[in-house]
Amino acid sequence: MSFLNAVINNVEDETLREDLQDRVDIVLHKIKFMDKVPVCCLDTQNIPSSILDVLLETAGAEIQQDPLQAKVVLYQEPLFSMSDLMGYVPALMEKEWPAVEFNRVYLLSDDTSAFLSDPESFVASLEDIAEILYPGYFVFGNEGKTWMSFGV
Repeated sequence: MSFLNAVINNVEDETLREDLQDRVDIVLHKIKFMDKVPVCCLDTQNIPSSILDVLLETAGAEIQQDPLQAKVVLYQEPLFSMSDLMGYVPALMEKEWPAVEFNRVYLLSDDTSAFLSDPESFVASLEDIAEILYPGYFVFGNEGKTWMSFGV
């Protein structure tokens, strides 16, 4: 939480800072009543990626290194668009993964890693991850823009 406070407190525009804090508070308030979701984030080599760990944990994920232990699998690769990922992912998925069985595989655009660059991107990415992890509880409207469900 101190990381989140530091990110938001660095925003000079008071109105923007309050808006970002409100958006984060909504997500954090809802997820505190929900179970953590086991998530494995993979790159295009099926190697666990830690680039989104802070964001995932903030949004209520329990980080898993093994897709067999994850209910959700996220594919994200820097410099790869969702279209690029669509060409790689089918050959990477294993049918015995719970996330594949229950259609909980998602592709994240390269923009998702932009959260490292500015507070607005961080909050938008936090909302996207919350929407992925807790469908039906969050609807921010970025499916198809910054992330997409990848069913088999």
